[in-house]
Amino acid sequence: MSTIIVGTPVIAGLGELFKAHGLSKKTVVLFDEHTRKLFGDNLLQTLHHEGFQLKELVVPAREASKSFSVAYRLYGSMIEADVDRSWNLLVVGGGVVGDLGGFIAASYFRGIPVIQLPTTLLAMTDSSIGGKVAINHPLGKNLIGFFHSPELVLIDPSYLASLPIREIYAGMAEVVKYGFIADEPLFNFLDLHFSDITSLKEPYLTEAVKKSAFIKDDVVKKDFRETNGLRATLNFGHTFAHGLEKLAEYRYLRHGEAVTIGMVCALFLSHNLGYLDRESLERGLSLLQKFRFPGGLVKRRFLSLDCDLLLESMFSDKKKLNKKLRFVLLRKIGEAFLLEADIDDQKVLQAIQDAMARFSQINQR
Repeated sequence: MSTIIVGTPVIAGLGELFKAHGLSKKTVVLFDEHTRKLFGDNLLQTLHHEGFQLKELVVPAREASKSFSVAYRLYGSMIEADVDRSWNLLVVGGGVVGDLGGFIAASYFRGIPVIQLPTTLLAMTDSSIGGKVAINHPLGKNLIGFFHSPELVLIDPSYLASLPIREIYAGMAEVVKYGFIADEPLFNFLDLHFSDITSLKEPYLTEAVKKSAFIKDDVVKKDFRETNGLRATLNFGHTFAHGLEKLAEYRYLRHGEAVTIGMVCALFLSHNLGYLDRESLERGLSLLQKFRFPGGLVKRRFLSLDCDLLLESMFSDKKKLNKKLRFVLLRKIGEAFLLEADIDDQKVLQAIQDAMARFSQINQR
């Protein structure tokens, strides 16, 4: 399993760190265009100073980079540079480049080590941890991939100062998710310090990042290949969210924004099916109402959504099994479970309608 290191500056002493983990100093460094501009010079200078042999790769900073065509081009660059199994791959960026880099590392020479250096809140607390790596297909997101754990996950919360506030809120969706599914004290901490964390104030930011990262890592260790239902609880709100993302054509809606809406739906579904009491429902909704969405666009589009169309879109989600939707629900704050039983479509539609009614009360930024 991965070793997670949280600190500032996290890239100090990488040579010794790689050596301690049996990693060579022959490293492919994969950036997207934004992370290359923001962090590339400092990181590459540090690696050169510590005696690394490097091959630099850069991809466009967009979801379309998670594709066979981009991967194929990167394979070619690595082959031409004589990269072999003795090398490793250091991925610098958010979820897109993290997934793409992990996919390439898992498949190149039948697998080389990958090191994740996440630069977004969502990547630091979710996508860089756990070894699920994938590229997209026109018929669905993240459908083609591997389980390939990173050797190291290097997290530096100071990198988050480079992000626009919209990305901070999007990342907070995954942070809040951990409080809902596994840790009521974390939920209470986030409820109390939500504005401190979204303002990147310390020590609240690092505490939230650390707790989230280690909860994710603990769940993954107990159910790496999602065989006993525990890892599936990490998808709280995601069945709804992936349907929303597909309807948005993966463009105007950030993943974290879709997850925030999805968690509102999942809370109502948990309550309407009799698992979650009213007090816990309201506590959960109160925290989610602290999220802000940009310019009213997301809010207007969600409130004008055809609920039946969303339900249809959800059936393309990779979380379904045997053409049945699988929902992660709550028994209480801090305790989630995977419901494998059939749920009547009308119950799902009612949860979406309840969420739309409550979502209308969420403030715009």
